[in-house]
Amino acid sequence: MAKSSADDEELRRACEAAIEGTKQNIVMSIRVAKSRGVWGKSGKLGRHMAKPRVLAISTKSKGQRTKAFLRVLKYSTGGVLEPAKLYKLKHLSKVEVITNDPSGCTFMLGFDNLRSQSVAPPQWTMRNIDDRNRLLLCILNICKDVLGRLPKVVGIDVVEMALWAKENTPKVTNQVSIQDGPVAATVTESDLKVTVERELVSQAEEEDMEALLGTYVMGIGEAEAFSERLKRELQALEAANVHAILETEPMVEEVLQGLDSAANCVEDMDEWLSIFNVKLRHMREDIESIETRNNKLEMQSVNNKALIEELDKLLERLRVPSEYATSLTGDSFDEARMLQNIEACEWLTGALRGLEIPNLDPAYANMRAVREKRAELEKLKTTFVRRASEFLRKYFASLVDFMISDKSYFSQRGQLKRPDHADLRYRCRTYARLLQHLKNLDKNCLGPLRKAYCSSLNLLLRREAREFANELRASTKASRNPTVWLEASTGSGQNVNNADTSTVSEAYAKMLTIFIPLLVDESSFFAHFMCFEVPALVPPGGLANGNKTGHNDDDTTDDLGIMDIDDNETKAGKNSVELGTLNDALQDLLDGIQEDFYAVVDWAYKIDPLRCISMHGITERYLSGQKADAAGFVRLLLDDLESRISMQFSRFVDEACHQIERNERNVRQMGVLSYIPRFATLATRMEQYIQGQSRDLVDQAYTKFVSIMFATLEKIAQQDPKYADILLLENYAEFQNSLFDLANVVPTLAKFYHQASEAYEQACTRHINMIIYYQFERLFQFARKIEDLMYTITPEEIPFQLGLSKMDLRKMLKSSLSGVDKSIMAMYKKLQKNLTSEALLPSLWDKCKKEFLDKYESFAQLVAKIYPNEPILSVADMRELLASM
Repeated sequence: MAKSSADDEELRRACEAAIEGTKQNIVMSIRVAKSRGVWGKSGKLGRHMAKPRVLAISTKSKGQRTKAFLRVLKYSTGGVLEPAKLYKLKHLSKVEVITNDPSGCTFMLGFDNLRSQSVAPPQWTMRNIDDRNRLLLCILNICKDVLGRLPKVVGIDVVEMALWAKENTPKVTNQVSIQDGPVAATVTESDLKVTVERELVSQAEEEDMEALLGTYVMGIGEAEAFSERLKRELQALEAANVHAILETEPMVEEVLQGLDSAANCVEDMDEWLSIFNVKLRHMREDIESIETRNNKLEMQSVNNKALIEELDKLLERLRVPSEYATSLTGDSFDEARMLQNIEACEWLTGALRGLEIPNLDPAYANMRAVREKRAELEKLKTTFVRRASEFLRKYFASLVDFMISDKSYFSQRGQLKRPDHADLRYRCRTYARLLQHLKNLDKNCLGPLRKAYCSSLNLLLRREAREFANELRASTKASRNPTVWLEASTGSGQNVNNADTSTVSEAYAKMLTIFIPLLVDESSFFAHFMCFEVPALVPPGGLANGNKTGHNDDDTTDDLGIMDIDDNETKAGKNSVELGTLNDALQDLLDGIQEDFYAVVDWAYKIDPLRCISMHGITERYLSGQKADAAGFVRLLLDDLESRISMQFSRFVDEACHQIERNERNVRQMGVLSYIPRFATLATRMEQYIQGQSRDLVDQAYTKFVSIMFATLEKIAQQDPKYADILLLENYAEFQNSLFDLANVVPTLAKFYHQASEAYEQACTRHINMIIYYQFERLFQFARKIEDLMYTITPEEIPFQLGLSKMDLRKMLKSSLSGVDKSIMAMYKKLQKNLTSEALLPSLWDKCKKEFLDKYESFAQLVAKIYPNEPILSVADMRELLASM
């Protein structure tokens, strides 16, 4: 017989190499053929092509526990074993030998953790029965020793397996690990396995079975004698039985008679029982009929009781208490009766809601009594809503008329009166819950009520604003500042009025401080009093006027007391439709009050136009504080005020620009134009008035002013080209000197400062070059001719050109540099002659000497290059001469 692959050491080493690094030990490895079968059909051989595989049983120790695995290895293209599948033996549930294979060498292993039990596991075919038994026995022994249980075995006799294991105990090699490293230890397979026969019979039972079988063997050996003995004993027994039967015949007859008598009694008893059974059946039917009637009567009683209770509840819903009916139809709305009216509203709301389908059984909805009662409640609701709406419209008008008729509520001559609506709101809060219930009963009734409230309160607010604004303007004393700042006709010596006009800004700020919080509070009160579902105007801890240092003269905070009318928190989300309706209503409530704010702005502009700057900053600060949704009209009012202030300031800026432009219509002008120093004074004053966000407004004015100033200056200079550069440099210099300090702190002015500096340098350069060329024209024309020819011919050929010979050079030097000190002095006098500002002369003369020296140095270099042997005045001598001048 060929050697089994289970004893192939080369195969074992190849398997160990394939699983190297997994810390697992190979217990057995054997070659098999893999094929596919079908569950329950014991796969038909030959249907699928068999594939060579190697099955390896491995173990891994982890502490005191040992894990067992079944590895499937396949051959790669190079003939090297590589892992293909890994099964844990703890999940092995079934070992089935395929019965369709006549050789018995094919089996399947079933695992209980397969993902899809519909896919049949592979079939493994061994080379012979011995290999099959050896592998399966090894698997069973490991399951018993390591896992403590055995899988189900199908298609193989375990006794046959036990006998085969007893006859075949080949030695296998197991790797054990000691301190010196792994060594090969030889043990028998019986030491590794748990034999199946120990599970079947014990040793003692086996000995008893052998002894019993031995006894039967001995009897079989004496069969003829044993047969004769049995025949004799049978004949003796039959003879004894016949004798006994003959002796007991009388007794048998007596027993038969007794049996007949008993049979008669049984027949009589059967008849009686049949009669009793019929009577009992009739009685049982009567009892069942009685029980059925009793059950029906009991059910009818329970139903009647439940019906009476349900009808009582329905009648209670349909009953209108007399005190509520009186309050809803004819009672007054005085403050003393408001509690009863509110209770009646709550009852009516609950009654109407109780007759609606979700709260009422649909079976009752179409009952005549329910329909009639619903119509009666609707009539009550309509009557009450009409009466309450009419009362509230009259009540709002009477409250406002009372306050308007009392002059002590408004500002009077010599006394500014802060509007106080505490009493008005207190009286309105009495009817806040009534409005909430009116909204629940009929939302459409709130529209006319809101219009009535807005119409009445608008009259009061406009009267308060008008009286306050008139008295504010009358009580504010301030000198009027001129609006003509940059006019040329007034002369350069104009004294600018520096009167303090801060009271104008303070008056405007006071107007906003008093009325903006008032309007915000009125908007908030109106929104919640009239049941608009919008967030609060001022968040907790916030200030309505946007000024942390602002104070409120009211001793008590204005708690509206309306947020919890319905014992529900205000909705967090905005309702865009509700918010639009609120803004329309606020327009009706506050419309017209803006005219009094405009009047204060226009009055302040007439006194001091520059106060528009501070008023713009104050308005911007208040505007940034209005973030709530219901403050829409207040934001629009502040936006309009800001636009009005910007428009008035733009008007002032435009007028000032016209004043600047009128300078060019004058006759020839020399020296510094009048609007240059005046602009510096104007800019200084504007910087003093800047507050908050008004910087952009001022910067825009600066940009417009300076652009017009520079454009006008250029136009005036072009009227007399002879003195244009002198006019430009003097005015640009004055612009820089007058705005030096402001340009260091104002970025916009710093930009124009640098622009003026560049224009000044350009004008200086043009003027100085004109003076130099006027005095030394021949000298520098000669140099220019040389420079032009150097582009076309070589330097050596230039002395031979017409007009550029050495003789021409000597004549030119004699005419230009003989008496050069007088020529330089003439340059100084010409520079001094047309300047109106003596302060600029030193710096201009220094620039002139430097520019002349640079040009002369260039000329000297040309002469040294073209006429190397010609003597001229050296650059050092010229520098000493200029330094001495």
